[in-house]
Amino acid sequence: MSQPIRHFLDLWKLEGSDLRAILEDAKARKAARAGWPKGKPDADAVADGRTLAMIFEKNSTRTRFSFDAAMRQLGGSVIISNAVDMQLGRGEPIEDTARVLSRMVDAVMIRSNNHQDVERLAMSSSVPVINGLSDKSHPCQIMADLLTIEEHRGPVAGKTLAYVGDGNNVCASFIHAAAKLGYRLNIAAPAVYHPDLVDLARAQAEQAQVRTTHDPREAVEGADVVITDTWVSMGDTDHDERLDALEPFQIDEELMDLARPDAVFLHCLPAHRGEEVTDEVIDGPKSLIWDEAENRLHAQKSILAWCFGAI
Repeated sequence: MSQPIRHFLDLWKLEGSDLRAILEDAKARKAARAGWPKGKPDADAVADGRTLAMIFEKNSTRTRFSFDAAMRQLGGSVIISNAVDMQLGRGEPIEDTARVLSRMVDAVMIRSNNHQDVERLAMSSSVPVINGLSDKSHPCQIMADLLTIEEHRGPVAGKTLAYVGDGNNVCASFIHAAAKLGYRLNIAAPAVYHPDLVDLARAQAEQAQVRTTHDPREAVEGADVVITDTWVSMGDTDHDERLDALEPFQIDEELMDLARPDAVFLHCLPAHRGEEVTDEVIDGPKSLIWDEAENRLHAQKSILAWCFGAI
């Protein structure tokens, strides 16, 4: 009997044991290749002979380079295309694209404008589909963030994470993983840019420790980790309104001082310095943004390995 296809679309759809296995594998893989050239394949090369298709509807730096490097380090190869260069850009149904790619590659990563398109692609694909980002969630980023936290501060279970700013896709994926991995999540966002209500309701049903507030100080007080993201994402058309509403939610040194003395700061990048975070914080001693960016590579290697059934 064939095994079900392992898609990586949303963290709430996965078992906590799977997320934990991916994190532990990422730690082990990263440690095992310390000091190696970045292009050298891992010893087990679990993607040997496999090809990943990468589809981009949105511009990308970290997602593109980290997934490409991840497949190379796993011993595989990649084919990269912008959606506008494919028949997708000419109106081909995404279901047809999924069926064709399934005959030619071993997995598909898509960075999409619409989460529904990611789900449609997965429903018609006979190979694993990975959500590299959508308007509804950013699961690969959050796995990298959790890996970074655990590297520097130990297990996330029981820790308090404070997310401050726009209740966007990054915020959503932190909500999705809260019940799975046992951390507390405080979210401070303006009412007009609140987190997805369906995500909050699901978290409540799963007895996740997620609470929301309109006061950044309340969210950050006593937190182990302080997180923010850009206030204006690709595709947002309300630039000025967002800046006005989110101005009180800037992460500065005064706000960071309300967190625990050993608290760390995360930002998935790109950052708009002087908007959601000050230079003093993002370049300061509590900031882990460069480790966080590197860990996209290590986390995604283990996501790929999990999709291929190697974990």
